[in-house]
Amino acid sequence: MIYGYARCSTSESKQDINRQVKELKAAGAKEIYLEYEHGDKKIKPQQQQMLDQAQEGDTIITLEVSRLARSTQQLCEIINIINQKKLRLVIVGSITLDCRNGQPDPMSEAFLQMAGVFSQLELSMIRARVRSGMENARSKGSRIGRPQMTIDNIPSNFIRHYPAYRSGQLNVSELARVCGVSRTTAYRYLGLLER
Repeated sequence: MIYGYARCSTSESKQDINRQVKELKAAGAKEIYLEYEHGDKKIKPQQQQMLDQAQEGDTIITLEVSRLARSTQQLCEIINIINQKKLRLVIVGSITLDCRNGQPDPMSEAFLQMAGVFSQLELSMIRARVRSGMENARSKGSRIGRPQMTIDNIPSNFIRHYPAYRSGQLNVSELARVCGVSRTTAYRYLGLLER
């Protein structure tokens, strides 16, 4: 079996994962696991399910090392699983780690680990730039963080459907879906309206 793994850091509505899916299919993936988690998150449910599902001799395809992991430690753990289960890992157009016949090629494994180091370095640099930018904005008097929510900020669409929620015609999930907001946002709006 050839599995594909695509990952985006943000939700479906904010980041398009379709490019990855298209390229994974073109590379031969028969079953594709989609993940909406940050790269350095310790538990990625879809990735774990894919690794659990894979059997000896199977292939896992992804587009970049950073799609698998943004942490060198996590990448090394994935490499160990690939090795133990005798799988093949293909980073499209880049590195192939083939453990189907026993031990992996040491050079391929080393290159994969080095790519993991650069992926983690890139994430650290991005975070450092964001922290620096936030400190700079704070020093200029800007308020950092989510804007203060008030009843005046609640969209009219939510206000229009709120009576249906109050009367029991909609539950929170249905209210959020109808209004096109997340459940967390719906709870925040309800908290303001029900004070």
